[in-house]
Amino acid sequence: MSQVALNVNGIQQKIDSPTDTPLLWVLRDELNLTGTKFGCGASLCGACTVLIDGVASRSCQRPVSSLSGQPIQTIEGLDGKEANAIRAAWRELNVVQCGWCQSGQIVAATALLTKSPAPSDLQIDQAMSGNLCRCGTYSRIKKAIHMAAQTLKSLGQ
Repeated sequence: MSQVALNVNGIQQKIDSPTDTPLLWVLRDELNLTGTKFGCGASLCGACTVLIDGVASRSCQRPVSSLSGQPIQTIEGLDGKEANAIRAAWRELNVVQCGWCQSGQIVAATALLTKSPAPSDLQIDQAMSGNLCRCGTYSRIKKAIHMAAQTLKSLGQ
């Protein structure tokens, strides 16, 4: 066991955990941030997506020892204009079906809009390609991202 300092959702946390423990399990089991989901455990499905230093990253394969000092945002701590526009579009278009993948989808979409405020279909496909949806809501996800981009544009972003 080793003590690791993490910055999660703007709060400094000290975690006593083996250094090879995946971030996902620290978030869920030690910090009780259960919005980040376990999907495949192999960094293939995107259900565990969080922002690490602003970049959409899989938490199921990231050892906590590699994250000291880096800002980590989970779905619970996601904020800002992009996140608000994404959430509003998700609700407006009823994107969610079963919901299992949606926290990862929303985090990835927010990262995309933060980087590219008016993404093309190709940019959306590329940014979201690692986030799988068992229910197949991909067309609604893409439509919601475009809607959020339009909302941001109308706000002068």
